[in-house]
Amino acid sequence: MSTLPQQLTDTAARHGDRPALKLDDAGLTYAALDAAASRVAGLLRERGVEPGDRVGLMLPNVPHFAVVYYGILRAGGAVVPMNVLLKGREVSFYLSDPGARHLFAWHDFADAARTGAEETGAEAIVVAPGEFEKLLADAPSAPENVERAGDDTAVILYTSGTTGTPKGAELTHDNLFKNAEVTARTLVQASEQDVILGALPLFHAFGQTCAMNVAVLAGACLTLIPRFDARKALEIIRRDGVTAFEGVPTMYHGLLGAAGDHDVSTLRLCISGGAAMPVEVMRQFEEAFGCIILEGYGLSETSPVASFNHPDRERKPGSIGTPIEGVEMKVTDDGEIAIRGHNVMKGYWNREDATQNAFKDGWFLTGDIATVDEDGYFFIVDRKKDMIIRGGYNVYPREIEEVLYEHPAVSEAAVIGVPDESMGEEVGAAVVLREGAEASADDIRAFVKERVAAYKYPRKIWFPEEGLPKGPTGKILKREIQTP
Repeated sequence: MSTLPQQLTDTAARHGDRPALKLDDAGLTYAALDAAASRVAGLLRERGVEPGDRVGLMLPNVPHFAVVYYGILRAGGAVVPMNVLLKGREVSFYLSDPGARHLFAWHDFADAARTGAEETGAEAIVVAPGEFEKLLADAPSAPENVERAGDDTAVILYTSGTTGTPKGAELTHDNLFKNAEVTARTLVQASEQDVILGALPLFHAFGQTCAMNVAVLAGACLTLIPRFDARKALEIIRRDGVTAFEGVPTMYHGLLGAAGDHDVSTLRLCISGGAAMPVEVMRQFEEAFGCIILEGYGLSETSPVASFNHPDRERKPGSIGTPIEGVEMKVTDDGEIAIRGHNVMKGYWNREDATQNAFKDGWFLTGDIATVDEDGYFFIVDRKKDMIIRGGYNVYPREIEEVLYEHPAVSEAAVIGVPDESMGEEVGAAVVLREGAEASADDIRAFVKERVAAYKYPRKIWFPEEGLPKGPTGKILKREIQTP
């Protein structure tokens, strides 16, 4: 079985002069990407990183992300991708939990990175264009990949349910390589002639596997957009001749609203995941853009692709399709999707209890409720977990509730997803104040905003006069909370 860094080396040998990554006027060929990744590996080895050591990666969608990602893997390390919007206290957790001693952080977010690194005794390596290249130029090259076994951990992706702190899903070299290989061959059907628009955050499993790793496996060009903007995305599609677009439903909604005279004739395939795609949005988009959308499903724990509407089979709008090659899916007796196959993580980092709870008889339990039709197509009907998906980003209510409870005026709080036309779901908070205390929605919003990433804080806050609905044990019944 090949590994991701070996695949980069192989692609660079075959297509060294071809463009690998592009960001407006800047770019890297496959030969340059391979050489830069070798320098990152050399830099890490110089700083004492050994095979299996965890290394943080806190970069937006810029070519440097791939350079550092493949460099960490080449050195034998395990990548811990982190959202660039995290605040210091969050960075601290993402470093301390996996025991990461080094963190590569984009210069625009260096303050939060340094704060988190200082709290954990880790080293923050700031990545700034120009300066970082000088740092690499002084580092030794490490062209040989450190040998790793297929079941060794390559990436730890943090995810969470509705209780406790986030859990690190350990994805192996086999998990990630096979998931990218099957996706490239059977879904995207990618070749070196393709140009893939990298609009999905690369620190998420979807963007990592389906955009970056698929592009490298195929020798395709990945053209990047650091922060999604529909008009900018349309310009890039025209400018670079984008053939494949991958996004979450809110991105398609945005593209639809910005569509006009833009030339999108090069598009041959669109892929959607991360949240349910409204059938009407799909219909309107396909009519306006003349390009079909294939909707799929997966989780961080499944590397992430588990099922899809395949390009060579019947497509059913509203369905997440059928399992990908080498993966099995079923609906358990209580309606939950269970998965097993090459894509399923080996477990949660240092969380044996959580790992055991996530598996039953060798099947990974997803927490998503679905039905399956006579043709084997799956349809999501509900989420067992209370997770909110805001514009493709996962927001875990428990985490926001913990922050709300830190506010001196808050007695009780419940965070729920509120339907939103633009974001799919918006973060909402029903708050009960302590007797005699005073605080406005703006006060509480500002309090939370200072403590969590910008996409997480509740935009909608209200104060139910009757308090929060509760069951006989005193548990807050979120499903009965009325939104104003």
